[in-house]
Amino acid sequence: MCLISVRSCQISKLISLHGDQLRKECVDTRKFQKITTLINHKDKPKKSERTQQAIQRVGQAVSVAVGRFVGVGEAIAVENEELKEEMGMACFEARRAGDAIAKLTDVGMPVATLVDGRKTVFSNRTGMVKAARMLLSSVTKVLVLADRVVIKQIITSRNKVLVTLEQLERVSTFQEFVQIFSQFGNQMVEFAHLTGDRQNDLKDENKKARMAAARAVLEKCTMMLLTASKTCLRHPDCESARINKDAVFHRMRFALEQVMEIVTDARPCGETKVLPLSIYTGIKDFKSDVEGLREGLYSLPQQALSDQLEAVVERTEDFTDSAYTSHEHREGILQLCQLARQDTDQLIVAWREALSLNAKEATEEMELSILKTCQSVHELRRELHKVAVGRAADLLKVHAEHLPLRALKASGGEGNLEAVAEYARTLGEQKEQLVETCRLLCHVSGTEPLEITCIHAEETFHVTGPQIISAAQTLALHPSSKIAKENLDVFCEAWESQLCDMGVLLREINDVFEGRRGVPASGDKRAYLSLPRPGKHSANLKTVKAVKLDTEEQSTIAKLGVDLRLLTSDVDTEVEKWEDQEQDIVRQGQSMSSMAYSMYLFTRGEGLLKTTMDLFHQAEVLSEEGLQLCSSLHTLSTLLMDEEKVVVLSEMEKLMGLCQQLQMGVRTPVQGKTATFQKVDSSIQNTRAIMTVVIYLLPVCNKLVRKYKSERSSLDTPQSWRDRQLSTPVKDDALNGKNSNGFGVKSLEKHMANLTFLESK
Repeated sequence: MCLISVRSCQISKLISLHGDQLRKECVDTRKFQKITTLINHKDKPKKSERTQQAIQRVGQAVSVAVGRFVGVGEAIAVENEELKEEMGMACFEARRAGDAIAKLTDVGMPVATLVDGRKTVFSNRTGMVKAARMLLSSVTKVLVLADRVVIKQIITSRNKVLVTLEQLERVSTFQEFVQIFSQFGNQMVEFAHLTGDRQNDLKDENKKARMAAARAVLEKCTMMLLTASKTCLRHPDCESARINKDAVFHRMRFALEQVMEIVTDARPCGETKVLPLSIYTGIKDFKSDVEGLREGLYSLPQQALSDQLEAVVERTEDFTDSAYTSHEHREGILQLCQLARQDTDQLIVAWREALSLNAKEATEEMELSILKTCQSVHELRRELHKVAVGRAADLLKVHAEHLPLRALKASGGEGNLEAVAEYARTLGEQKEQLVETCRLLCHVSGTEPLEITCIHAEETFHVTGPQIISAAQTLALHPSSKIAKENLDVFCEAWESQLCDMGVLLREINDVFEGRRGVPASGDKRAYLSLPRPGKHSANLKTVKAVKLDTEEQSTIAKLGVDLRLLTSDVDTEVEKWEDQEQDIVRQGQSMSSMAYSMYLFTRGEGLLKTTMDLFHQAEVLSEEGLQLCSSLHTLSTLLMDEEKVVVLSEMEKLMGLCQQLQMGVRTPVQGKTATFQKVDSSIQNTRAIMTVVIYLLPVCNKLVRKYKSERSSLDTPQSWRDRQLSTPVKDDALNGKNSNGFGVKSLEKHMANLTFLESK
């Protein structure tokens, strides 16, 4: 019975693997869960009329659901000749099982008429169990076969893209390129939709992270391919333009192969995808073995602990051998490594003594050594995390102005090859620093999906740096070429976008380390940032049904999330400009940015907000944080003079109104799919409006706080400060939610729109 119960609860989840039509047509298969109720009914000599009617309704509902499900399966069989026989047999078995359940539950007639010997669910529970097992088995088989169809669709779509990609690589005329790229763009849109659905359906978080990385490469490379190919066509004899274009084509092919490895769960020559072993993983395994000695003194060889620790220490050389690691940090890491060795040696001595005494469990001395060893490796991990995160944060601050990129654009536009070479060396040094920093972050990331994201960031910087340089060289050789300038801009945007993504990655690594983001075991409910736990912040949301958006709704809501993503990037940029990072306004702004970013990921069908209930919870917590920010703004206003106070209080009132509006909206219960989707839409829109106000307030408040501190330190009178005019330029782009770092989230459909101006250039 337990097997049937578990299998029946999985049916509606499995359906999500098989495309829009199967999802929509088979929603009623959730009624299969009621089969368990039929099987586990209480044995009573008499059944009330109400009970009989309920059982009959359940049987009819299951029969109808099976009919619809089988109809979709049979339609798939017609369209896929190679699966026709298998799918037909599975559908036949499912229909037969559904009919059997309908007959066994046909008990709605008066009890007196049931003495004719006809078997029902009450008299033939074995028959019901057999029918239920047959139904669940056949339905699962249909789903597995439909999954093969989805994989086939992705493979077919990939093959089309590859063929067109080869044609694009060989084009020699501009007119031919426009025609083929139009076809290529449409194929990439189709491939993006198919792989996006597949990514959402993946249960393995590592595969999901790998898929997200590969799809990000394809998305960015689509625009790069457009401009690089245009540049090469306009300047066919330019070697740097050819190198630039070839690199884009190579990276696209590599990303396509990565997607196929994940979809088909196979690698060339039978290889398996193994992540490079990180220090975090090494320490985690080491601590697990050390603590395991409490339960079993004979669980592993004595030399194993020393070997494990030495492997961890060897990986710390990535930190200590780096030219960018300070002497102080290097010495700290080496001392902690030595301390870990000493504690491990003491543990092994205590372990041997316990074994010599034939002890069955750890002695007191051994227990003390276990605690000391675990503490020493924990301190080592903390120090490594501090070094990696600190260096990454410093690099992001240094590169926030993108000075080498600006210099390359300027010198390229002037045709100054010597200056381009000089700034190319500077960019190359930055690239090496960023690549090494990503490698260090990988060591301390805390989860395997984040390790994958670190590796993706490392590869992106490693590849994009030389591409920017080749694009700048092309512009320097042809300084009047608008296409060459446009090409350099695209690659610079990709670099800036990756720096922005690195900032988000850094925040997520910190969240894991500080416990603000859970590292769930398989099957556990995951938590993220301020996402409320069960029983918290949910008093007014009990009537809301937690559902997932379907593909069409996800596509619609994703467009709303783009501005949210850009606004969170703007907030992070402004927060970095504050001297006092512990300021309440800064911390609250960062917190709201983190929550808004998790809501943006929901609009893409990614991240740890899985259902609409999760989204509404997160939105409510964000609104509460926004009200706390209003309180901090009010405190700040008491230190200001009239003109500045009016500015801050005016925006504070606007923010307070928006937060209250969002709070009321998410607390209002709704019924029905359409109403739920409208509530999601409203929540995203309100959050976007809130973040727009926050991004306006942060630079204003930063400037006012600095002015106030400056005036106090120079002993100026309040009146002299009042007399100075407040000059805080606020760009229209910030108010409109625009940002040049948004390249990473441009849709492929928008890329296709760029074709409209090709012929005119």
